[in-house]
Order: sequence, then C-alpha cells, then structure tokens
Amino acid sequence: MENNAYLSCELNRHFSPNLGFLRNISFTVKHPQLSKHNQWSSLKTRYSRYNASNSITENKPHGFSTVEMRENRALDSDSGSVDPAYVPTPPDRALRTPHSGYHFDGTSRRFFEGWYFKVSIPERRQSFCFMYAVDNPAFRRKMTPLEVAQHGQRNTGVGAQILGADDQYTCHYSYDSYNFWGSRHELTLGNTFVAEKDSRPPNKEVPSQEFKRRVLEGFQVTPLWHQGFICDDGRNNFAQIAKTVRWEYSTRPVYGWGDVGLKQKSTAGWLAAFPVFEPHWQVCMAGGLSTGWIECDGERFEFQDAPSYSEKNWGGAFPRKWFWVQCNVFEGVSGDLALTAAGGLRQLPGLTETFENAALIGVHYDGIFYEFVPWNGILNWEVAPWGHWYMVAENETHMAELEAKTSDPGTPLRAPTAEAGFSPACKDTCFGELRLQIWERRSDGNKGKVILDVTSNMAAVEIGGGPWFNTWEGKTSTPELLKHALRVPVDVDGIFGLVPILKPPGL
Repeated sequence: MENNAYLSCELNRHFSPNLGFLRNISFTVKHPQLSKHNQWSSLKTRYSRYNASNSITENKPHGFSTVEMRENRALDSDSGSVDPAYVPTPPDRALRTPHSGYHFDGTSRRFFEGWYFKVSIPERRQSFCFMYAVDNPAFRRKMTPLEVAQHGQRNTGVGAQILGADDQYTCHYSYDSYNFWGSRHELTLGNTFVAEKDSRPPNKEVPSQEFKRRVLEGFQVTPLWHQGFICDDGRNNFAQIAKTVRWEYSTRPVYGWGDVGLKQKSTAGWLAAFPVFEPHWQVCMAGGLSTGWIECDGERFEFQDAPSYSEKNWGGAFPRKWFWVQCNVFEGVSGDLALTAAGGLRQLPGLTETFENAALIGVHYDGIFYEFVPWNGILNWEVAPWGHWYMVAENETHMAELEAKTSDPGTPLRAPTAEAGFSPACKDTCFGELRLQIWERRSDGNKGKVILDVTSNMAAVEIGGGPWFNTWEGKTSTPELLKHALRVPVDVDGIFGLVPILKPPGL
C-alpha cells in the first residue's frame, strides 16, 4: 500500500516540476525508558483547569484522497485507536503569545519566516520535529532575470522537512510560494505542494475533511491542529529516507510564554515588534499535550497527551552563531515542566558590523514562569562545537544552571543564511542528556532554597552558524540603554489594539 502511495507522489511530481526542498526536523530518542510518573501526568488536570473552553470532540482520522490514499484511509479508520479531532481556532484564545502571526509585510526586502513543532513520545522513546519555512515571499515564483537584476539574487520558495523515527528523514521544497498562506495575527499557516484534481488549494484554515478533499500533498497547522502528507523529493543523501510521511494530531496548549492565567510575553521583549535586532524569535507554546498519529512509510506512531512544543523565527537571516536547548520530558519532578534555552551572536542595527551576545533561559514549572534574560539579569555559557552545552544565569530572585551532553553525532540541518539562503548551517539531536537546577536567590547573592533539580534523556540540542573553532565562552552583553528600555513594561499589543489598522503584521 505504501509503495502505491509513493508511486502516486512520483507521478504527481512528474507533472509538477516546481517541487523541491527546505528545512524541518524530527528526532529519534534511543534511551532507556523514562519514569512513568513524569510531570506530564499532571498536565491533564492543569489543562482542564485553565483551558476548559478548548475542549476537543472526537472523530476518526482519515488519509489522503488518491485511490491509494483512500485505501489507506479505510484501513486507518478500521484499525486506528487514537482519534484526534479538528477544532477551529477560536478568536482571543487563551495562552496566545505576541508574534503568533505571519510577519511578512509585503515589501521586497530579504525576509524569511520559519515555524517549528515538536512532539515527544516517551513510551516509544521517539520525538518528531516538524519545521516549515518560507523564503523571500515577495517573489512568489522563482525569480526572473529581470527581478535578479533589480533586487539581487534571492532564494525563494516554501517547504517542509521532517526527521522522524529512527532518524528517517523526509523533505519537500518548492521554489514557488503562491500556495503558501499564513494568518496575519494568529499561529495558523499552510501550504499545498500538490492539489487534488479539479480542486483549488486553500488560502486559509479549513476543516480537516475539507483539507483532505482539496490537498494531495501539503500541510496546515494551527495552535490546536496539525495535519499533512508529503513525499520525499529525492534531493538528500545524508540520512535514511522515509519516502512518505503523513500525520494528523490535535494539541491542547498548557504553557504559552509566561505565567499561566496572565498576559503572555514576547520572548525577545517588546522591541521585537519592530524590524530591528533581527532575526526575531518567539516561543509560541512552551508546553502542550498532543493526541493523534504520525505515519512514516506505513509505520504508525500513535500518541495520547504527548508533550509538545512550538516556536518560530523571522527576519533577514539567522544569527551569525547560535545554540539551543529544549526539553519537555523530565524525570525527578512532580509538577508541570518545560525548558527552553538559547544564545546567539546577532548583529546590531547600524552602518558598521557590530554584534552582541544574546541569551535566555525560560522555565515553566507548575504554572509559574522563571525567566532569565539579559534585561533582568546575567547569563554565562560554555558551549562546545558539539556535544556539550552549559549555562548559568541569575536574576533578582532566582538562579539557574543547566548542562546538556550527547554522544550522538547529530544531524546536519538547513537554516536561513544571508549569503546562501537555506543551506546546511546547523546540527541537531534529540538524544541529549540534561540536568536542570533552579534555586531561590538569597539577599547575599548566594543560592538558597532548591526549586528544581531534574534530569532528562530526551533533550533537543542544537548548534549553528559559526565558525566553531573551539568552545564558545560567552556572556550577555546588552548595552545599558537597551537593557533599561526592555525593562519598561510596554504593552505593544495593547497599544496597537487601540488602533488596529496600524497593528504590524505578525503581532
């Protein structure tokens, strides 16, 4: 059955020459079983307490609508035991973060936007990370010689990458972006690589069944729903290939970026509403629970209330150099817990090439957000070219330390670069061994009461950019004027809410 589906993809590709490649990821976790009594058992209770308005009804998952996909769909409907259900994205949803929308402003400046979604399945010791990106969407088709003469050479297109179970890798890219869509102010987006015969590709969120009637190859994703089907385009030889991947799952957000029940924060501060200090970055959902299935070459992975995560970035290009650590599955904790930490060397606006170190640690635990950022404290790090990540941070009330290690060789991935568009520029794995500690900070500056001391063997880790000649020893170096500006409690979303017509895209 899977071979027929793949043949269908190849036939469609023969008549659709603009299919190609981009960036996205998923990972396999190869470590001993985690404790069954981990923090996510309590998320079910917490979700019902804080997000009862987003309750999910049930219906059966289905496949895609070629003859072969319909046959697979019938089998899935008969045998599937997990029933994700599509629910439309509600207006003014709880836990919505700033910068959930699509930031493209319609101009011809260099611009990319990327989205990352991860689902971890502790019972199977597998993780799946999906990534979508659009590059220079002002040019909806591959650039003409005249456009190149006017604007310079640009990489264009939209695509998806998935690195899934057992390191199987699938990617699909098109140089065209005319079938890509994204909501201006909400985390909803999608793309049609191949439409169903006599069907028009969607240009907005549509019900799950309608998507399957209209889209043969493509995806759509919202804060509550994620579905798609892609075939590998045959452009990569650096990993084991999964020829076809399809997926369908619902998500119940638990953490955005901030304390539960309070207004959610911009990850990079209120200045992220303006096109400076690029690229920008927003954690859209620090923690959630996902239910559904992912199928790679016919092997089906079902999950219920699986820990999940999402983030995005946008701007002219990635930082010159960066690292990242993220984890939603821990041992040794009785409450809800999600970690995101990162650092980068980014260019400051101006006529000269001036760069600054920027970093953060964000921990959501039992409904409380512990934030360590340059404008409320100090962060230091030592990150090797590969295999070791170490960070310490303190603010006025708390202190944090994290260390991650891996012996896995990692997988090269593509990232947006100013020089060459989407090129191999980073390396990731989800096989990280992590320890995270947080203490209360005493008045004398020493460590006080222990808040957290937990470990994980399912941490996602990354290094990117460069050069990485040796261990990067860094410290946040935000200019004092900027530090004071970021500490001012400016509610940009609220200000623009008074004059919605002036609200910039993405916010």
